[in-house]
Amino acid sequence: MQVFNVQGMTCGHCVKGVTRAVQEQDAAARVEVDLAAKQVRVDSALAADQILAAIREEGYQAEVA
Repeated sequence: MQVFNVQGMTCGHCVKGVTRAVQEQDAAARVEVDLAAKQVRVDSALAADQILAAIREEGYQAEVA
């Protein structure tokens, strides 16, 4: 499980966008978003930089936690 700090998420639409962005790269990825903590946990075969790129392309600032 990889953990990322993601800034800019405020609502359910944000959660769906981040989840979709990661799952477009790996359909089997499990994505858990904690809006209050501004964290995204991802269980995926993708490398951290691939996940970061997908989240950033969605318009959010992201870094490895």
